[in-house]
Amino acid sequence: MTGPLTAVTGASGAVGGRVAERLVRTGAPVRLLGRDPARLPGLPGADRAPAAPYGDGEAMRRALDGAHTLFLVSAHESPDRVREHTTAVDAAVAVGVERIVYVSFQGAAPDATFTFARDHWQTEAHLRTADVRHTFLRDNWYLAGLPAMTGADGVLRGPAGDGRVAAVAHADIADAAAAVLLDGSTAHDGRAYDLTGPEAFTLAEAAEELSRATGRSIRYVPETLEEAYASRAGYGAEAWEVAGWVISYEAIAAGELAAVSDAVPTLTGHPAMDFATFLAEHPESYRHLLPGV
Repeated sequence: MTGPLTAVTGASGAVGGRVAERLVRTGAPVRLLGRDPARLPGLPGADRAPAAPYGDGEAMRRALDGAHTLFLVSAHESPDRVREHTTAVDAAVAVGVERIVYVSFQGAAPDATFTFARDHWQTEAHLRTADVRHTFLRDNWYLAGLPAMTGADGVLRGPAGDGRVAAVAHADIADAAAAVLLDGSTAHDGRAYDLTGPEAFTLAEAAEELSRATGRSIRYVPETLEEAYASRAGYGAEAWEVAGWVISYEAIAAGELAAVSDAVPTLTGHPAMDFATFLAEHPESYRHLLPGV
């Protein structure tokens, strides 16, 4: 493998793992990063870094030493998430990483309805002031999240009202990210790309599509905020996490995830995947909803 080294974080996850696979297939030098090295995929020719939690600046500097580009998948949601991101960015800059491609969220803004989108905006703001080339990939909701958030009772519930969401497939995000990472020019520097599916749909329409795929009746039940908090109270999650779950639906109701972008087809050269196609190609995503399961 020849060329500049790309460090891929979250390489054991749904986005980072797919991006790493795509880069390795092209022969690009890749270093895999993750909190647990034992979970990193065994991709031929790819280096594996020692454990590198984002919030550990020293570990991140060791893991990133010699890398030209960092693909920074956003950390798991936590109250300390922004500090973890900025620590990782600062570590990259300290060891001479020249370029960071960051996985953000559509609608990232200081006043975004979705609390975690505000975290992404703070990370973007830090990157803008850092001495490093940068690109933001602002993902919409994941298509895979729609069946996952539907209960075994066949109900998709949340305070999304009649709002629309332009949800996107993990595969399309990975294809777009790989295209940006493999382009050695400065064409993507300072750019923010909204990565969406080809259409925006309501959760009621998502339930109809799930009904067709599963052969059973799937319903969308709109909740009030109070009902949403109450229905999730039994999960045992911390208050900040429950708020993030609930308010993500409120962001849909507010129209903040309805904009459809052409970034996926522009960057990848192929259409973005729609929900029906996703379900046809990923029956495992709704196995818990099948009759008799």
